[in-house]
Amino acid sequence: MTLKTPANTSEQITFHETIVVGAGISGICAAIKLKQAKIDFIVLEKSHEAGGVWRENVYPDCACDVPSALYSYSFAPNPDWTRVFATQQEIKAYTHNTVKRFKIDQHIHFNHQLSKCNWHESDKCWQLETNGGIYRARFVIMACGPMHIPLIPHIKGIETFPGKSFHSATWDTEYDLSEKRVAVIGSGGSAIQFLPAIQRKTKKITLFQRTPPWVLPKVDTKISDRWRKNFKRFPFTQKLFRKVLFFQFEFLNHNLKNKWFSQKLETAAIKHIHRGVKDEALREKLKPDYSLGCKRILLSNNWYKALGKDNVEVFPGIAEIQGNKLIASDGSSCEVDVIIYGTGFEVSDPPIGKLIYGRNGRSLSDQWSGSPSAYLGTMAEDCPNLFLTLGPNLYTYTSAFVIIEAQVKYILSAITKARKRNIATITVNKEKSEKLNKSLQNALQGTVWNSGCASYFIDKTGRNSVNWPWTTMKMQRRLSKIKLAEFQIEKQL
Repeated sequence: MTLKTPANTSEQITFHETIVVGAGISGICAAIKLKQAKIDFIVLEKSHEAGGVWRENVYPDCACDVPSALYSYSFAPNPDWTRVFATQQEIKAYTHNTVKRFKIDQHIHFNHQLSKCNWHESDKCWQLETNGGIYRARFVIMACGPMHIPLIPHIKGIETFPGKSFHSATWDTEYDLSEKRVAVIGSGGSAIQFLPAIQRKTKKITLFQRTPPWVLPKVDTKISDRWRKNFKRFPFTQKLFRKVLFFQFEFLNHNLKNKWFSQKLETAAIKHIHRGVKDEALREKLKPDYSLGCKRILLSNNWYKALGKDNVEVFPGIAEIQGNKLIASDGSSCEVDVIIYGTGFEVSDPPIGKLIYGRNGRSLSDQWSGSPSAYLGTMAEDCPNLFLTLGPNLYTYTSAFVIIEAQVKYILSAITKARKRNIATITVNKEKSEKLNKSLQNALQGTVWNSGCASYFIDKTGRNSVNWPWTTMKMQRRLSKIKLAEFQIEKQL
């Protein structure tokens, strides 16, 4: 459907019942389920292809830290994974193949960058402004994910650096690191993958780590042709493997609250350091001083081996940049040719919030004031008919696909009920939302995630706006279907 914009412009507006923003793993899942439900929809994607975070991140040795059998859609298993933990290339190919398999490519509008999403009260719909046109929809699914805007830290003198610099999520594949003096800032999930991969070719690497991560061995092996044939011939075997993996992550979630269990894992992690690093002073630098699980637990078989090499040096966090000279917080310094930022993403302050303007006329980012919250991580206050994927307080130790599928089920429940019951708007009930989030925050107290370390789980107000404190199964139950009695409902006239 095509509509005219207000009288001061002749530009056309295209209307759809539902618009999905983003063609990453969340957007693809939403698109598939909307198509199966025969709901009119389109997907607006900023890039020229699908894939989301697995399209953006192309740094060396980029791979997933969740086994591939679980890091995939339950309704679209892939028997052709070549490794237990799939690489970036394989996951990206999987998203493309899934798009083709379910024939949703015809619904995706590529090269459409969202600049504003504004609620129009008079028409009970959202208006989305993009570089490819203006669109309106009754329902909007923000499938943008929390990990697509790279975070570059504020460092004194950063503008004085004359050399090459880039974030791991915007890796310059054309730049040759051979014989370069490289500074790696950050020791998170990206750095532990790319640093060992580039260590051999560089002249020297200086790692600036604010706090060392807990790193456990990665039980990663090739999946033999025989097993891949078995998965194709007997699909139930891969489904069974997926269930086993799911319950292993549930076991981890539950038992991280158990001090005895955490100490066992910490002992294994310390042994992992000792196997990879022989220098006692370096071992001390790499030993975390916080409880395992307080920050994201990382997996690697070559991180410590790489840090123990002669051309690698470990400094504490960076304090200042003076031209080619980088100064650490303890005053130690080095000169480098290249800076690579492995500093993660804006997780606790989702950038999409700056583009969403709800019923009250304020941006969602202003409404959150640095501390995001939503009802079941899916619907925000004063934003009728708008849904978030992987929203606030939904992170738990499991596959993102598991969370996304649960959320999409909830979202589809809301849309289909609105259609059947002639509902114009579904809006968060502020009182019920505050009650749920208060209960959630109380449950987080005393957990390992709130045990005092500096992590992206904790937002700038000191509140944990990322973690889900209960089991993934409880999350799935809560998101199994929408309960309209928990919301403010407005009927169509």
